[in-house]
Amino acid sequence: MEINQILKRMQNRDSTMLDSSKFTKFAVLLPLIEKDDGLHILFEVRAYNMRRQPGEICFPGGKVDPDDINEQFTAIRETSEELGIHPSSIRHVFPLDYMVTPFGTIIYPFLGVMENEQQIQPNHAEVAEVFTVPLEFFQNVKPEIFKVHFSAKPEQDFPFDLIIGGENYNWQTRHIDEYFYKYGDKVIWGLTARILSHFLEELEI
Repeated sequence: MEINQILKRMQNRDSTMLDSSKFTKFAVLLPLIEKDDGLHILFEVRAYNMRRQPGEICFPGGKVDPDDINEQFTAIRETSEELGIHPSSIRHVFPLDYMVTPFGTIIYPFLGVMENEQQIQPNHAEVAEVFTVPLEFFQNVKPEIFKVHFSAKPEQDFPFDLIIGGENYNWQTRHIDEYFYKYGDKVIWGLTARILSHFLEELEI
């Protein structure tokens, strides 16, 4: 291959995240609701018969389908399906920072204002219940943060003889911070708590 062929192939290329095709993409909505006592944030409790994370507290959302226009469309579509509301009830949608997790997923969170709360009819195949928490509560409470450490574990036939250091190679390890909020008997943690914390940080800027 000649240099001109390489340059021609590269000149119109847009960069993306390496191996992004191997990641599963999800989009979620952080719903704000205006009530008589001020702004509230809506949460879901996942159905207890679900295969993944049954009974955990989360924001509405789900997997990005190939036919979805974009991640924001996914967040609105999934919220509409899970809560039984019309997409037009979700307004003023803005992106928050997306997250690349150590578990092979990319999470695209969005902030949105939800209207017609009284029309919510949760899809009980996915949602056990919904509840709201005053925004002011979270603004006055700091999350508890705990670390989860990861370690490298090469497979049995890993070719240690090909790397300097061999079996004593100093692998770079890391950790993630797990956030926890407690509201009454509800515990909001994990990615949901991290997205919530990120939103609250944005309000303080």
